[in-house]
Amino acid sequence: MEKVTVFWFRRDLRLEDNYGLYYAYTQEVNVLPLFIFDTEILEKLEDKQDARVTFIHEQLQRLQRELAAFGSSLLVKIGSPLSVYQSLLGEYDIQCVYTNRDYEPYARERDKAVSNLLKAKGISFLDFKDQVIFEKDEILTDSGQHYKVFTPYSRSWKQRLQATKLSQVQLDPKRNSFFHTQPFPLPSLDEIGFQEATISIPPLEINRPLIQHYDETRNFPAKPGTSRLGIHLRFGTISIRKLVSEAMPLNETFLNELIWREFYMMILYHAPQVVNQAFKPAYDHIPWRNNEEEFQAWCTGNTGYPIVDAGMRELNATGYMHNRVRMITASFLTKHLLIDWRWGEAYFAKKLLDFELASNNGGWQWAAGTGTDAQPYFRVFNPTSQQEKFDKDRKYIQKWVPEWNSPNYPKPIVDHKFARERALETYKAAL
Repeated sequence: MEKVTVFWFRRDLRLEDNYGLYYAYTQEVNVLPLFIFDTEILEKLEDKQDARVTFIHEQLQRLQRELAAFGSSLLVKIGSPLSVYQSLLGEYDIQCVYTNRDYEPYARERDKAVSNLLKAKGISFLDFKDQVIFEKDEILTDSGQHYKVFTPYSRSWKQRLQATKLSQVQLDPKRNSFFHTQPFPLPSLDEIGFQEATISIPPLEINRPLIQHYDETRNFPAKPGTSRLGIHLRFGTISIRKLVSEAMPLNETFLNELIWREFYMMILYHAPQVVNQAFKPAYDHIPWRNNEEEFQAWCTGNTGYPIVDAGMRELNATGYMHNRVRMITASFLTKHLLIDWRWGEAYFAKKLLDFELASNNGGWQWAAGTGTDAQPYFRVFNPTSQQEKFDKDRKYIQKWVPEWNSPNYPKPIVDHKFARERALETYKAAL
């Protein structure tokens, strides 16, 4: 059996500026690149045309082509990571496994199990920080606690960044340290149990003029004012260091959005219970109405509130929803309809191309008033005034709800004034 160092790709589907891969590459033993289609995750996906799986498959093909230039190939396996590693131990003399850290509860359990299996065989499991600038305990309050409010966290984050050299790492092609092999077969989507998606994925492009004017355009859903880089950050087809380096001199508002992402990852790491519980425990006592029919009307974009319906239809058709509209639709579900934020969060998790557990959970808890740094429960977005403010010309609404001003469009599912008062009474009583 040949000696190899394994580099396990997960949420870092690139050769450029990939920390774990870079450190594996500097070792004496050749690097065997590995990707596992994790059946524990795939089996939970109901839609067998899930665009995220198609996207991953396309990125693996790209990695295959890039590795071929090094005379190497990507080994792609299907199964539970533990069983894949058990079989690999019989095929290769694995010296060490390198990977990049993931902060989600399932990922941490998975890595612990794989690490324990390898350690029992005397094999090291080394993980690296790669998908964030700062992680875990790197940004703490003066008393050594993790932050629970965004603004002071972002202040500390920026101070720390000023004192940090953001270095991007590159593989040296002259020192080719990849395992040399004939191309490994790449399983087809069919073999993974999926079909090609019909939803198209935005290309990887850092649009500098857009970032420069981000603070002026980002709130208007009819304008192409957002970067559409979410899916690329989610699966690591772009390095966060590269994006922060590009964004920092251009626009602080855009940089703040990247800091929000890290804030929520830090919260999830320190308070993993937020996956199923309110960050503020008192809010777990809210008696949600959870009306199934109203939930379905929200899901399909038939609430009678055009801005809400436009957002939900955009999500269903494209796997994307404008960020301002995400706040409006989430507020509407939790405050107007008094439907549990977990229902909405799960629906977004199924549909969003850029679904990322920490940010999705953080955003929903913010909207429901249950989370860290949350929208206070007594602030209830008025969908009509939000529409006037951010889609005055109805361009966004016209695109997604063309019948909005006709007899075919449903009457509002609930009166705003009544819903607002009901929400305030319900929250107040529960708290």
